[in-house]
Amino acid sequence: MVGLVAASSFYQPQRGTGNVEYTTLGNTGLEVSRLCLGCMSFGSSESREWILDEAESREIIERAIDLGINFFDTANVYSMGESERILGDVLADYDRDSQVVATKGYFQMDEDDPNSGGLSRKAIEQELDNSLDRLGMDTLDLLQIHRWDYDTPIEQTMRTLDDAVRRGKARYLGASSMWAHQFAEAQHVADREGLTPFSTMQNHYNLLYQEEEHEMLPLCEKQGVGVIPWSPLARGWLTRPHEESRSTTRGETDDYAHQHPYLEGGGREVNERVQELADEKGVKMAQIGLAWLFSDDRVDAPIVGTTSVEHLEDAVEALSIDLSDSDIEYLEEPYEPVRVSGHE
Repeated sequence: MVGLVAASSFYQPQRGTGNVEYTTLGNTGLEVSRLCLGCMSFGSSESREWILDEAESREIIERAIDLGINFFDTANVYSMGESERILGDVLADYDRDSQVVATKGYFQMDEDDPNSGGLSRKAIEQELDNSLDRLGMDTLDLLQIHRWDYDTPIEQTMRTLDDAVRRGKARYLGASSMWAHQFAEAQHVADREGLTPFSTMQNHYNLLYQEEEHEMLPLCEKQGVGVIPWSPLARGWLTRPHEESRSTTRGETDDYAHQHPYLEGGGREVNERVQELADEKGVKMAQIGLAWLFSDDRVDAPIVGTTSVEHLEDAVEALSIDLSDSDIEYLEEPYEPVRVSGHE
């Protein structure tokens, strides 16, 4: 990790009633599990072959709750709303107040309605209402913008998001992958206009893609912004040897995974070192990839998506794996800067 910093003052992991630890999300005061369950794989296989149906999705969500996970991330675009609906239906059987639910908006939801995407006032307001309806909730814990909207002034976006908070439809605001200067501009607008700032950044960060360390992570640390990385296992590239990347249904069909620069630069050697260290410690490659993120005090809760209960349990067990400084140095040594990816 380039310029790894000492433990931040707001990072205080606590052991929960299940098997996970809890930490404070940025400067929100919210206590969330150190693993966030990503819900992109819940919905309908008609969307993508590896997406789970409702019954299989329910099994994973319920097991996550059993393990002590209280943080869930979805998006309106995941299976075109089905992910939100399934998550909401499952959580309705539990204590809503004990869960922290996040969703995202930006991508167009209806090809016949150009205003169903983007970050205009109309798009944000109507799509937030649609998300709340599918989730069966009156208030969202964390409302995130999925990407930067180049067609809408950031002042309009931030004021609309602030209105959502003031109207009680969202408690906190977050952003996802963008350039650090864009995130800084949005935060400046919020400060200048007396609006609600972003409390979280959901960025693209893992052992095979460390470009966020140059600007975004230092900015988030300076502002007390919670970091919840997506694709912590590089869309599967950190779960198996690189030569076996297409050995699963998702590996075969997820073309997006092959568009990222995961194996550019020293990526192959990083992958091989993850395998070597996993064998040495008697754990799985995915657990080493997650343990590396858990060792970074700038990261609050990686967003882990899964299609099996076993992999979910493996992810939780990774919390107990301690990597030494020499382990971390060994894993990072082959890494070379690669092209920026994930802002699209």
